[in-house]
Amino acid sequence: MTVLAKEYELELFYDGDCPLCRREIQFVRRLDAQKGKILFTDISSADFRPENVGISFSTLMEKIHARLPDGTIIEGVEVFRRLYSAVGFRWLVSVTRLPVIRTILDIGYIWFAANRLRLTGRCIDGQCAVPIKQTAGQS
Repeated sequence: MTVLAKEYELELFYDGDCPLCRREIQFVRRLDAQKGKILFTDISSADFRPENVGISFSTLMEKIHARLPDGTIIEGVEVFRRLYSAVGFRWLVSVTRLPVIRTILDIGYIWFAANRLRLTGRCIDGQCAVPIKQTAGQS
């Protein structure tokens, strides 16, 4: 597993094939443009290697993940908290840590992550399966 370069607050692993995810990433990229605190890694990219992260592609597709500078992997709503803190929304993030709001967000994200492929129109013939990751040299 690789440790993240210290100049970044986190490396975000996102699904670039997900239309909703791409919109969110475009928004966050604009906020981070001058700060440069986030390393954006598209797990749907042909050159992405999950073995360099130490997490399988299917696990990365189940929910959002990020890597902190010390190599710690975080997932789910905590990724969004760290992401928005990095771009200057710490005040908003603190609200998401309040007990009732935390619970609602955690449950809501679990539901969204479980239904993301269907909600973004990525199911084929009613089947919502994680696509198989093809790496260089595979056909």
